[in-house]
Amino acid sequence: MKTRITELFGIEHPIIQGGMHHVGLAELASAVSNAGGLGIITGLTQRTPELLAREIARCRAMTDKPFGVNLTFLPSVNPPDYPGYVKAIIDGGVKVVETAGNNPQKWLPALKDAGIKVIHKCTSVRHALKAEAIGCDAISVDGFECGGHPGEDDIPNFILLPRAAEELKIPFVASGGMADGRSLVAALALGADGINMGTRFIATQEAPVHDNVKQAIVAASELDTRLVMRPLRNTERVLTNAATERLLQKERELGAAITFADIAPEVAGVYPRIMQQGDMEAGVWSCGMVAGLIHDVPTVQQLIDGIMAQAHALIAERLAGLVRAAA
Repeated sequence: MKTRITELFGIEHPIIQGGMHHVGLAELASAVSNAGGLGIITGLTQRTPELLAREIARCRAMTDKPFGVNLTFLPSVNPPDYPGYVKAIIDGGVKVVETAGNNPQKWLPALKDAGIKVIHKCTSVRHALKAEAIGCDAISVDGFECGGHPGEDDIPNFILLPRAAEELKIPFVASGGMADGRSLVAALALGADGINMGTRFIATQEAPVHDNVKQAIVAASELDTRLVMRPLRNTERVLTNAATERLLQKERELGAAITFADIAPEVAGVYPRIMQQGDMEAGVWSCGMVAGLIHDVPTVQQLIDGIMAQAHALIAERLAGLVRAAA
């Protein structure tokens, strides 16, 4: 399948694995790239630029296909060593960077000079247009369904994607609610040039997380996510568990007076305990509504092959058949 995204990134299939904290390691990124998609290493999961350089080298040893690095720009009292991370990406020969969070404008010249393509994650059309204006090469349009941070506008992809198609000139992928060939065909029909999947890729054999995490996703329905940190305007979609319910109770009790310190026990530093140790009650963790569409834990190759086979069948048989029947 050839789209503007496959052409831009030099990949076989228009499927991207989004950056995910403590999930986007070399094992998963290389598996996605080897299966014809675009794997992504999560930069800030590596605590230092030196560790990121090592992870890039590990991934390079596991695939000869294109892969990228996610770099999320966060407001912080003690910001990460962003210049060091950018240097590690450039020195590592990475050709795709997925940016997220704050405006990446100040980092674009260095990335562009190194021949790196930048895809920026946005949850609104206005932010996507800004990213296009500053020179990003592509956009990941994140709908309200997505795991992690869906923004504050609450616009689902059935509206957000065609709105993006109306406004953007550069290619974009659909993120949030993407799980299978149906998702891909729907995204293409709504104007996207591919899909970005997060939660679906956690539930694969190569994802370097505890099996408890994978089984929790398989067991969850589309009704099992919650929105937390909305009073802080840092809304995050997470899988419901005891920690999630505690956090929501604090939000109800404290109202507008709530601070990050009040919820730190549920959110600060919990990912290693959840993702590596499988302690599913340690805190809150990002998960999309798409969990309701995830029923198995295949290999990445099986997942991507299945998506593409289903997409081709939908286009060539079901949709084409509807047109023929109408004629």
